[in-house]
Amino acid sequence: MNMKLSNVVIVGMAAAALTGCTPSKKDYSSYELYPVRQGSLTEMEYTPELTRFHLWSPTADEVRVLLYEEGEGGHAYETLQMTLGEEGTWNAEKEGDLKGKFYAFNVKIQDQWLGDTPGINAQAVGVNGKRGAIINMAETDPEGWANDVRPALNSPADVIIYEMHHRDFSISPTSGIENKGKFLALTEEGTKSPEGWSTGIDHLKELGVTHVHLLPSYDYASVDETKLEENRYNWGYDPQNYNVPDGSYSTNPYCPEARIREFKQMVQALHKAGIRVVLDVVYNHTFNTIDSNFERTVPGYFYRQKEDGSFANASGCGNETASDRPMMRKYMIESVKYWIQEYHLDGFRFDLMGIHDIETMNEIRRAATEIEPTIFIYGEGWAAEAPQLPQEALAMKANVAQMPGIAAFSDEIRDGLRGPFSDNKQGAFLAGLPDAEESVKFGIVGAIEHPQVDNAKVNYSKAPWAAEPTQMISYISCHDDMCLVDRLNTSMPGIAPAEVAKLDKLAQTAVFVSQGVPFIYAGEEVMRDKKGVHNSFQSPDSINAIDWSRKSAHADVFAYYKGLISLRKNHPAFRMGSAESVRKHLEFIPVEKGNVVAFRLKDNANGDAWKEIFVILNARQEVVKVPVAQGKYSVVCRDGLINENGLGTISGSELTVPARSALIAYTK
Repeated sequence: MNMKLSNVVIVGMAAAALTGCTPSKKDYSSYELYPVRQGSLTEMEYTPELTRFHLWSPTADEVRVLLYEEGEGGHAYETLQMTLGEEGTWNAEKEGDLKGKFYAFNVKIQDQWLGDTPGINAQAVGVNGKRGAIINMAETDPEGWANDVRPALNSPADVIIYEMHHRDFSISPTSGIENKGKFLALTEEGTKSPEGWSTGIDHLKELGVTHVHLLPSYDYASVDETKLEENRYNWGYDPQNYNVPDGSYSTNPYCPEARIREFKQMVQALHKAGIRVVLDVVYNHTFNTIDSNFERTVPGYFYRQKEDGSFANASGCGNETASDRPMMRKYMIESVKYWIQEYHLDGFRFDLMGIHDIETMNEIRRAATEIEPTIFIYGEGWAAEAPQLPQEALAMKANVAQMPGIAAFSDEIRDGLRGPFSDNKQGAFLAGLPDAEESVKFGIVGAIEHPQVDNAKVNYSKAPWAAEPTQMISYISCHDDMCLVDRLNTSMPGIAPAEVAKLDKLAQTAVFVSQGVPFIYAGEEVMRDKKGVHNSFQSPDSINAIDWSRKSAHADVFAYYKGLISLRKNHPAFRMGSAESVRKHLEFIPVEKGNVVAFRLKDNANGDAWKEIFVILNARQEVVKVPVAQGKYSVVCRDGLINENGLGTISGSELTVPARSALIAYTK
């Protein structure tokens, strides 16, 4: 995630002191004593005859609902007094048809009104998300939505992830897309680059990915939806309303229904294209703290505190949410379920997942499985600072084996290939530097126990952390770091463009032959760069936009990525999905020189038609020869080319690999 979010308030006083109050209804001296609202956390229920409002705020002395004509500006035309009911929940109702109106809650504690909030669980909002919107959700369903079908997925081992930002993907004039930077960009077919190459959703189909990972697309706070002409950019790691699509990606942020309907149209179009949809979720922190919906509803409860009472900050963004507290846990579970059921989402990527507790993540996994077992869940197995829970209780990378059906990113293979996150100028395996081979091998096996991986030599984890290889995300770059082209240029100053392309292909070969789940950053298949910017969360379109003319300029690189994906899909040996099978069928081949990793997939691994598959990754600036058994080998990948129908044969007892390239060959 981006560690430099703007306008975040870091506080240094106890949450209770912020309101000058002590809870007055019951004994709330401990967060464990707060009541838990049973059933749904719905806060607004609309019918044409009657609208009901509910708000969980057990420490409040008084709560009001303010009704507005517009989503912003003006004064409330009516105020409803709420009544405290069971489980700390306040209730009110208003007769008549309120569709098209807006609302906000205001909580009073110890004679202080905390300020307007749409609640913590708004499902429709006005522009900029400051007021809830009263709509009929059924009217937001696009035609055919009831018949929307998730693309088939037989195993998590079959997942291939493509991470994108809405604006990056379609904003360039070279995209040929009409709805640039919008949800609807991913519904347009037949779009072309100036050179006539497919872009948009057709490009994704051509590439062959199975899942599109959307950077945060819920309502976030850092882009002013009333000033979209300013083209202010942000990745979206600034949560405001977790259960509403962001208005800046809709064609009309003032219309509450538009963002919802258009998000659904996007999902529907991707599903029709055979592509599943993953949402990047950021439950670990909120954009602001004192003025957040959480803090204006139940002060202190939804955030962890340090011993001195100040807000903890494991997110590095001013606060950390308290997933271990029952109502925050319930909130996260319900939110995930809502996105699955209302928006037909197929997966979730958890930002700074290491801030959340293991129990919450496991309960989220169980809840998702009850609805749809093929929902894919993964996250960042780390935090920006130490969270306020013991390490053994947290959903950190080291504890992934305790979270069946949940995966984590492997910075071992990432940094083993390209160099450490902490130093853009430092290379590793790809740069020809020594001692990164075991880190690459750790990623090749999917972060599981393997007798040929010397974990003591792995860069970060000195022990395997995945129980199954599908619990490891294999990648070399993503949104919040230098993209691969920039990293190669920065860590190897003066390197020729042709050599960058060679190493780019080699890097992604390692990603796609890994037994983990492969993940690529949008645009890398066309040699995208971001002009050397490491953290582009607020950079302009000139830095972030994908230039689709690169697809023709780097047609060989695109063809190589496409070939890797096809090879992985067509040959189950590359995606065994079982730790036992990987240990049985994947054998590393000893090599004499550094910056070379070689292995074979033997005995028709995972039912593969090819009896033995040999993979050699050569990052050296010279040809490498690897000894093998005497035989005849059919080559499908060599010197930057991939062709499953064959690139020739090699007979003998050694395989020759050109410099800075991969070789894949097989025997029948």
